[in-house]
Amino acid sequence: MTERKLRKTRIGVVSSNKMDKTITVNVERKVKHPIYGKFVKKTTKFMAQDDKNECSIGDLVRIMETRPISKNKCWRLVEVIEKVK
Repeated sequence: MTERKLRKTRIGVVSSNKMDKTITVNVERKVKHPIYGKFVKKTTKFMAQDDKNECSIGDLVRIMETRPISKNKCWRLVEVIEKVK
């Protein structure tokens, strides 16, 4: 029996929850500029499956890679780390 590979997980902030069972998550990372050496913030948007529609804008969430669910969605919500106040 073959063992399943570890799936990528990311932590980010929910930027949109207007769609049904879908959230948009902004994941921020710091990259060193190739010439100047300064660290620059880069953000990436991920569409994630949220079956229970439990997230609201501003929540800190953990998402995990999964099979393609739709054209743009191949991530799913694992947990809500921190609810927005």
